[in-house]
Amino acid sequence: MATASQWISGARLRTLPMAVSPVVVGVAAGYAASGSVKWIPALLALVVSLLLQIGVNYANDYSDGVRGTDDNRVGPFRLTGSGAASPRAVKFASFLCFGLAAAAGLGLVWMTQTWVLLIVGALAIAAAWGYTGGKNPYGYLGLGELFVFIFFGLVATVGTTYTQLGRLTGHSWLGAISVGLIATALLMVNNIRDVPTDRAAGKRTLAVRVGDRPARLIYVLMIVVAILGPVSLGFVTNTWLFVVLLTFVVAFKPCAAVLTAQDRRDLIPALATTSLIQVVFAVLFSFAVVINKLLMA
Repeated sequence: MATASQWISGARLRTLPMAVSPVVVGVAAGYAASGSVKWIPALLALVVSLLLQIGVNYANDYSDGVRGTDDNRVGPFRLTGSGAASPRAVKFASFLCFGLAAAAGLGLVWMTQTWVLLIVGALAIAAAWGYTGGKNPYGYLGLGELFVFIFFGLVATVGTTYTQLGRLTGHSWLGAISVGLIATALLMVNNIRDVPTDRAAGKRTLAVRVGDRPARLIYVLMIVVAILGPVSLGFVTNTWLFVVLLTFVVAFKPCAAVLTAQDRRDLIPALATTSLIQVVFAVLFSFAVVINKLLMA
């Protein structure tokens, strides 16, 4: 039976900034438009995002474990693949997280009267399970990055703004695209590390399909576009967005590591630092849109 610390490790806490960041950016974009924050909906959106992230982590652990994809993995601890927890227990944990996320989402929709998000939420849960679960998991077909960009970038960010305002804004879309690109870059570096084992297991991720070197270049391109995008597209109306360029300070090291690492174990720290890129971007972007609003008031 897995210990509490093993369950926590299996939740992959280093990925949780990917759940927090879109909510922070979405709330900040809402404030930039209205000058106020609806704190309870913001908290519920955060709970939904965190539970979906943990749920997809457990679902991925379960599905890759039972398929044998994790039998010879290089990366961090896995509950199913290591035998620390039964597949049934890990699957139950993922479904429990999805169920709790659905309950919090229902509360959020009822409070904000954003009923269209019921459909979006259902699609998000289906996408979370379908990444590596089911008969034809899209993560095994090279589509994981696309779905991460859509659901952990665009949907999570603009969805949060929508629950704040009942509409979307330019700042929300700018932030959502960048958040999505960084989240996708995190998945990319994870898949670059696992190219040999994924190829052997028949898991045709994007990194496997395009090859090792192109995948590394794509990772760097995602990071660069995510940081430069808001500045180049939004500086006319908000010059404070230039502070987002400071994200390059923390982005340089993981980008250099991804480009040069020979031993795939050396890519493991890049997972944590890519999460840090997400956090720094979210803080700087949110600061830029909030301070611009305050100074215009």
